[in-house]
Amino acid sequence: MYPPKHHQEYHPEKIMDVAYAYPFATLASADGKAPLITHAPLILHENKLVGHIDANNPHCQLLKDNHPCIAIFQGPQTYISPSIYTTKQLPTWNYIIAHAIGLAKEITNSYLVKASIVKMTEFLETPSQQFTLDIDDPRMNRLVPYIHCFEITDIQWEGKFKLSQDKTPADIENAKQELIKNNQKSVADFVNELFKKHF
Repeated sequence: MYPPKHHQEYHPEKIMDVAYAYPFATLASADGKAPLITHAPLILHENKLVGHIDANNPHCQLLKDNHPCIAIFQGPQTYISPSIYTTKQLPTWNYIIAHAIGLAKEITNSYLVKASIVKMTEFLETPSQQFTLDIDDPRMNRLVPYIHCFEITDIQWEGKFKLSQDKTPADIENAKQELIKNNQKSVADFVNELFKKHF
């Protein structure tokens, strides 16, 4: 059966750790036609996900009224070359993914909207907290009408952790080190090349 059981993570706290560590999510909703997809940071608080998107985004119509949605959080991922294994293997891809399936509800109270922005900023500034957002900053009042604030509740968590679990202990360790190495260097290399080409 797909996905293989040994690639599934069944401990909610481990799956939620992915959402904490990689809060920039892919949001997907469907209205019976083509699905709507938006990318936005979502902050997990008291088993609810809270986020904000541009009020002009058509996805707003599906992020309210208890409409079903899914948030996908992508953790580290990388190509795994057979060259790193101690045994004969074929190429594969390892990844850590968390799915949060729930119901979207709009937050319209302006104070709660501002408070959620403050809380998100505090979370994203952790651990150094070099910037503190003041809820009474007058710019906040001007911002509220232009954003759609929402929360996702009644969440069911799914974890897909493909980490060479079916290999030997030595090969699992090698794959882990490859995942760590490639998610430090490859991102930096990609961003540097992107800036060279486009800026």
